[in-house]
This record gives sequence, C-alpha cells and structure tokens, in this order.
Amino acid sequence: MKRFIAIDGLDGSGKDTQARKIKEKYEQEGTVVIRSHPTSDNFFGRHSKSALEKKGKLNKIIATLCYGADAIRSVIKYYGKYDTVIFVRYTLAVSYLSKAISVPVYKLVCVLLPISEYFFYLDVSPKELVRRVKSRNEKEEMFENYDAFVKVRKMAEPVLYNWNVIPADDSPDEIFSRIEAILDELDKKLLE
Repeated sequence: MKRFIAIDGLDGSGKDTQARKIKEKYEQEGTVVIRSHPTSDNFFGRHSKSALEKKGKLNKIIATLCYGADAIRSVIKYYGKYDTVIFVRYTLAVSYLSKAISVPVYKLVCVLLPISEYFFYLDVSPKELVRRVKSRNEKEEMFENYDAFVKVRKMAEPVLYNWNVIPADDSPDEIFSRIEAILDELDKKLLE
C-alpha cells in the first residue's frame, strides 16, 4: 500500500512532531520517509529558510518561490519511491500569497502536484502558536508573531477544502489520536 501524507499548519502547530508519530506508526509496514520543508539539503530549501528569517516583500516572494521549488524537488525525488511518504508542509504555502491569487494558485498546484485524502492541517489558535514559538528559543521568522498568525490562518481557510482539519491546541498525543483515527479509516478504505 502506498501512502502520500502531508502535514501542514502554521509555525508552532506541531507538524514535525506529528510527522514523527505517523512515521513510527507505519515503519513496521514498509519504507517511510519524511520530507520537512523548507529542507536544508538543497539550494531552494536553504534560500527559502534564509528569506523567511528576513523581512520585506522581496524576501516573502523569494521564500515562497524557493519553497515551491523545494517541495516540487521532493515530489520528483521521493513520491512513489517509498511505501509511505510524509511531507511536512506542502501546498498550503500558497496561503501566504495575497487572497486574490491564493485560491486560483492553489487549484493550479492541486492539478500539477499529487494530492491525497491523507492531508492534515493542524489548526492551532494564534495565542497558542505564539506561546509555542517563543518556547523554542530560535530566531523568529517573518510569519511568527500574533498578527501574522491571525492573518495567515484566515488566509488559509479558503484552500482547506480538501484537507482533514485537526484541532491542535491540545497535547501531541491527543492530536495524534485524532489523526490516527482518520489514518486508520483511510487505510481501511484503501484495502477494500
């Protein structure tokens, strides 16, 4: 059975934690790989991350374009080559674009890139996101503040129509139990 899973959400939503839990769930069933974007193993991922740590409109554009190229590179390199491929961040980067173009660009991206029912969006309140980001003691990125979290969370809503939206203010184990219930249901459907 081949699975293509995406975990997305705003910074601090617990994407990497949930990806690791999903990997543990499926490791005994076959090969599993996690691709967490932006990645550090290629030009596009490194430049996306670097631009995210700066301010300004130009850096926002660079971060978005390089992020897209990084994700496409991962699709080309990893999609279909493992039993389970888990992408941390995928197509929802378009929600950082202006509202007027984010939905059309998202629809285009969904035509060009693989999609599946195994897509999860971790929906965390902006207040909780700020608390989590501050607790990491890392350099803050341009979207890691309360106002940006409110704005981008709102901008993501129109493109979440084909995602499993998971309330994620709770503990990692509670969040995973919600995800796992959906995974089990989807796996069951695939076997039928």
